Amino acid sequence: MIRLFRSKIVLALSLMVLVLSFGVIGYKLLADYTWIEAFYMTIITVTTVGFSEVRPLDAEAKIFTVFLIVTSVFIFGFAISVVTEYILARNSIEALKKKRVKKEIDNLTNHVVVCGFGRNGMQAADKLMAYKKPFVVIEKDKEIIERYAEEVLFVEGDANEDDVLLEAGIERAQYLITAVPDDAANLFIVLSARQLNRDLFIISRASQVTSLKKLQFAGANKVIMPDKIGGDHMASLVVMPDLITFMDKLSVEGEHTTNLEEVEIEDFSNQMDCNSIRDLDLRRKTGCTIIGYIDPDGTYIINPEADLKLEPKGKVIVLGRPEQIRKLNEMFQIG
Repeated sequence: MIRLFRSKIVLALSLMVLVLSFGVIGYKLLADYTWIEAFYMTIITVTTVGFSEVRPLDAEAKIFTVFLIVTSVFIFGFAISVVTEYILARNSIEALKKKRVKKEIDNLTNHVVVCGFGRNGMQAADKLMAYKKPFVVIEKDKEIIERYAEEVLFVEGDANEDDVLLEAGIERAQYLITAVPDDAANLFIVLSARQLNRDLFIISRASQVTSLKKLQFAGANKVIMPDKIGGDHMASLVVMPDLITFMDKLSVEGEHTTNLEEVEIEDFSNQMDCNSIRDLDLRRKTGCTIIGYIDPDGTYIINPEADLKLEPKGKVIVLGRPEQIRKLNEMFQIG
């Protein structure tokens, strides 16, 4: 619809330029005016301001003036109506979009709230989309919001403000990722979010080492330093390049494919007896291999034994090719 209005505006502007050019050329030829005089006469004629002529007009010039007035009235009237309609329609469309986005956000539960849509925020959003995890982004840069509005749910505003966090559904959210470049801003966001949702799992970015403990004290469950991770990653590519490249490929191989999956034991226990890893028998059924187990207390066990006793609140980490992971998800209706 906006494209249609824009094409109408282009048409209206083109007609206005055409009628002005027609008037200037007409007065130049019929009344023998100079270019400046012809332009002046055209402007006062099409705007109907009522100033007197530069010089008296003969019969042909007067007929031309009448024709120019009638033509310009219709064309300028058309232009004004198009611009007015465009402004009203744009406001209506924006209002409908905001209403739709608000309704979608209000329907979300156990979602992720991402604060900031810079480099790290975008990477977090890409990962969440790959895993089909619902999320809302809080961003105050209107240009960024307009650029990505078709792909991402945005709340426009400052994440430091409680009203903005509430609009993003912070009370119903499961996770908060604050990826703002300023550590002080992240600190205030963590404090505000923790006050609004005590059960929220908060992951915060930090730029300075001195900010780590402050963010944790404020309520962040995990604090990530992207610069430190990047430096370690680059150094690791020097000392063990093949291993690091292999590990990179495990996370996300393509836009919507993954080689790793985290599955709760309850997802299996609803459909089969699974007292141990051997009972799951995922290798034979799906081709996937269990490479880790997380017990209900949060203890990580790497490469668990086949006879390891499984608990309902525990989780298994599964490794497999994308098609094997898809088979696993389809077989047990995961995700």
